[in-house]
Amino acid sequence: MVTILIFLPFIGFLINGLLGKFLPKSIVGIIGTGTVLGSFILAFMCFNQLSSLTEGSIATDLYTFLQVGGLHIKFAFTFDKLSGMMALIITGIGTLIHLYSMGYMHDDEGYYKFFAYLNLFVFNMLVLVLGSNFIMLFFGWEGVGLCSYLLIGFWYKNVNFGKAARKAFVMNRIGDLGLLLGLFLIYQNFHSFDYKEVFAQIGLGQVSAFTLNSIGLLLFVGAMGKSAQIPLYTWLPDAMAGPTPVSALIHAATMVTAGIYLVVRSQVIFDQAEIAREVIMWVGLATSLFAAFIGLKQNDIKKVLAYSTVSQLGLMFVALGCGAYTAAMFHLTTHAFFKALLFLGSGSVIHGMHHEQDIRQMGGLKSKMPITYFTFLIGTLAISGFPLLSGFFSKDEILIHAFEHNKIVWGLSLFSAMITGIYMFRMFFLTFHGEYRNHHHAFEKVHESPITMTLPLMILAVLSVFGGLLNLPHFIAGHSISGALAHYLAPIYSFPEKEVELNATIEWILMGAAVAVFLIAFLYTRTKYLTKKSVPESDDQQEGLGKVLSNKFYVDEIYDAIFVKPIEKMGDFVDKWIDGFILKGFVDGFGKISQNASGLLSKIQNGNVEFYLIYMAVAVSILLAFNLF
Repeated sequence: MVTILIFLPFIGFLINGLLGKFLPKSIVGIIGTGTVLGSFILAFMCFNQLSSLTEGSIATDLYTFLQVGGLHIKFAFTFDKLSGMMALIITGIGTLIHLYSMGYMHDDEGYYKFFAYLNLFVFNMLVLVLGSNFIMLFFGWEGVGLCSYLLIGFWYKNVNFGKAARKAFVMNRIGDLGLLLGLFLIYQNFHSFDYKEVFAQIGLGQVSAFTLNSIGLLLFVGAMGKSAQIPLYTWLPDAMAGPTPVSALIHAATMVTAGIYLVVRSQVIFDQAEIAREVIMWVGLATSLFAAFIGLKQNDIKKVLAYSTVSQLGLMFVALGCGAYTAAMFHLTTHAFFKALLFLGSGSVIHGMHHEQDIRQMGGLKSKMPITYFTFLIGTLAISGFPLLSGFFSKDEILIHAFEHNKIVWGLSLFSAMITGIYMFRMFFLTFHGEYRNHHHAFEKVHESPITMTLPLMILAVLSVFGGLLNLPHFIAGHSISGALAHYLAPIYSFPEKEVELNATIEWILMGAAVAVFLIAFLYTRTKYLTKKSVPESDDQQEGLGKVLSNKFYVDEIYDAIFVKPIEKMGDFVDKWIDGFILKGFVDGFGKISQNASGLLSKIQNGNVEFYLIYMAVAVSILLAFNLF
């Protein structure tokens, strides 16, 4: 069943990729969506089956992929509670996004290729999370990187979109090098890539802290690339060049969470690698704050959500650095719900506005797009930490663990949460409230999206409201029904998770602080953008810190100056002098020598018989002279 679950999307990829050009678009959409829906149903069946198994996992060994000496690598999958949870998110959110794409991409000439790429991405993502060893994870890891490149650059006729895809590909390869070195170090020390064997050896306590920290840091470099952490985060905002369903599937709910999954899966390593965990925590905190500040001054609706994704991923890494693996997975899950909702909602707005993405050119869309408005409001409230919605509970759990681990980290994380509320409500009010500000597209032409696009929004809105029930805090729900996710994931941890030891009063105070920053963010943005009807300045009017934030701290310009331009100049030099002058001259020189030599020899072959007779006579004379003397 697990094998079918994984390969159903691959079958969809083959059918649409090979035959999609000859099939009606409706059939292409049904095949693409149906295969992922089938995987979701099978994942749900396997999920239910886990409760009746004593070992707590469903193992599937297909064949031995590589066997050299003592190295045995199996093409094998394991459906346990962690990989099962990820599989449900990937296939569940994936199904909704495929359904949404049937409406959003209907008029695109590359419709069948788009669904083929989406199916291939889901397949690789399932290989990544369901693989039973680090090599299978690496196969899926590289596969989703390839699909990301194809999907970001899907509209390849636009040169800038192609550059964005190339940027994502290159920056992910930098991170992948770190992951690969980490895998080499794992094999050097444990002579295996299998999760169970590696983790069992570590559990014996005979591995040095230096080795585990080295492995942990190298694995985290890989996670930096996929999950867009400083300094490898700049690819993700540029990845918004791809179609909106791509942004929702890859850059909100699935691919960018691969780094989180890697750390949680390798919990036994990171639990004993304190230095690596501290690095993870501080890098995650810095990323969360850095991206949040940039989000304050972005005016492209998808760019705001992109920097929000980077910021939220930073918070998940803060949780991992604090050893709160369940809190990270909890926020990963709720974030998949409300961020997919927000991205698809932004796509609905862009669709209704005929491809306008600048929030300064919107306003007053509430009356024209009621379903999109209401669902987008739920997503905005959830990510901003509105009490009792999913994001409130998952973010609060991270903050509680941060408070117990390090008060400074808690304060800065709380500040990041407040900034999140500010830029999210700024975007929401400018998009849906106030006066319509677009002079290029008549307000009467703005329209709600079709049911294939609004139905996924409504489903994700419900999940964004009730997702917090997955792991309610004990001081609210009581020990009998609280911490469901923590109890569920407990068997997959080699070492028991450290429990929060704060009393209920302090936890209520911390929750109150989270509510306070939400209210501050809401009231500030409501006053500025609703009461005072403020509209963001144009880019050339920005000054001081606002200009710095609008230009994203000039990080891209710095990278271009330090890395991109020198490499391009080096490439131009090699092209002109090494390749163009030396190598080309060398090759052309041989060609000219051969040509000149053949020109001389061709004079001998002139077609005159008398010359040939003279040559024969000379040759005979030489032979006779040679024999005589």
